[in-house]
Amino acid sequence: MNTIGIPSNLHTKETVRILVVEDEYILALNLQESLESLGYTVLDIADSAQGAIIKATELRPNLILMDIRLRGEIDGIQAAEQIWHNLQIPAIYVTGHSDKSTVERATLTSPFGYILKPIKEQELYVAIQTALNRYDREQFLSSILRGIGDGVIVVDLQLTIKYLNQVAEALTGWRWDEAKGRMLTEVFKLVDEQTQIPTQNPIITALQQETTIYLGSHILLVAKDGTTIPVADSATPLRNNSGVITGAVLVFRDDTQRRLTEERNLATERAQQLRIQVVELQRLNQLKEDFLATTSHEMRTPLSNIKMAISVLENLLDRQGILNSNALSPSESVARYLTILREQCEQELDLVDNLLHIRMIDADVYPLELTSIQLQTWLPHVAEYFGEQAVARQQAFQLSVPPNLPPLVTDLASLTEIVSELLNNACKFTPPDEQIRVNVRVIDITKILINENVEFGVLDNLPVSYFQITISNSGVIIPKKEQSRIFEPFYRIPQSDRWEHGGTGLGLALVKKLVEYLQGTIEVTSSQGWTKFTVKLPLTMSE
Repeated sequence: MNTIGIPSNLHTKETVRILVVEDEYILALNLQESLESLGYTVLDIADSAQGAIIKATELRPNLILMDIRLRGEIDGIQAAEQIWHNLQIPAIYVTGHSDKSTVERATLTSPFGYILKPIKEQELYVAIQTALNRYDREQFLSSILRGIGDGVIVVDLQLTIKYLNQVAEALTGWRWDEAKGRMLTEVFKLVDEQTQIPTQNPIITALQQETTIYLGSHILLVAKDGTTIPVADSATPLRNNSGVITGAVLVFRDDTQRRLTEERNLATERAQQLRIQVVELQRLNQLKEDFLATTSHEMRTPLSNIKMAISVLENLLDRQGILNSNALSPSESVARYLTILREQCEQELDLVDNLLHIRMIDADVYPLELTSIQLQTWLPHVAEYFGEQAVARQQAFQLSVPPNLPPLVTDLASLTEIVSELLNNACKFTPPDEQIRVNVRVIDITKILINENVEFGVLDNLPVSYFQITISNSGVIIPKKEQSRIFEPFYRIPQSDRWEHGGTGLGLALVKKLVEYLQGTIEVTSSQGWTKFTVKLPLTMSE
């Protein structure tokens, strides 16, 4: 079983660079001599708090040995706190004072060590290595928390904020240095989306019930500037090694994208309903005749297989006694025939849908509902399912979408059908250990237009921006002579694995018609072990 190890100490004595802060010159020299005898490098010696801050900024040491009582307006404790806040450089206090008030002040700054004078070399060595080890561990865990895509807030039992990562800063609008020590309810405010009434923070419920609590839907986070965003989160109590609850952690994220996905699904459903209505209202009789004439043979075989599977299934269940009897138990034979039934039904439905869509496009009654689409957020969601399929088939899946693309105004349902069919083909026909790549970019295509000013007869070269979506896969080659026919209805490349992969031969034909219906173009190239489908769509469809 593989585990992720937390670094114990990434520094060696030869690489550890130390800044000594000591206002007694002789003691500073003795301390430098001891450090160098232990193999450490002393960068410099500062004799004041202000000097320590300046030298730490310039030299960026790995560690600071800080005397507490120093000359000047601020002492070593204040200097160490400021250096840590600005530079994240750990400090070990070196002092002859061990009174309670001094120790308490030093402890509040979370020092990485505390050494009393006179200093013994062995104690010095142990303190330095322990401090560096702790620093490395804390930086490792801190980098993980900073890198998490969700916001993270940690509080104690009094709901005082103890930690806030960068994502949480961005979502709440509060910087860590502002939020530290404040009450959670002041920084993380939640309201009901519909009523705008404040809701109870899930951390409070998690501490009361001593279990993980998930935030309900339709909840908004009120940022520091008063803006609101939908959020989803969970709160979990934190326990020490004895199992005692010492605080809680809140993990939350911007829920806007999930909301957009739901809206897209509703838009797709509405588009589907519109397609059904159009089929029913436009040239219904002609569609029926074309459907029956074109698909009678293609439908007969799947229907025959369905009928046979049903008959065999009924015979099997009948021999068991009574249908749906409690004594009936699943068997491999029943599962196999049910699989045949399901697959043939799916094939038949695909055939019917594709034929209807093609006929509607040819009849110029295919419904379009133009909407503005951000490909950089939409395409990853569409490609996610196919990426999982690729991984299951031991294929490498790579998606490359620039972050600052302009919006694409087109029909969302048609674009989804185009991209899904091309990705589905890539997954089906790409061998294991080969690659599937999806790339998007904006290109300019020059169109030649005749100027309406007939007197001069001037031709205008008009640059038009297009989205270019490229879906390519390796390990498959389409012969040159077959590339021109691949978009024909019911056409299959000779010697292709039809029975292994299934399908009706209408998918690419429908894709081509949809692309052209959206005023775009599609082309296929196949060479040097790669097959590439390139779709070009205008940023905005013309009337």
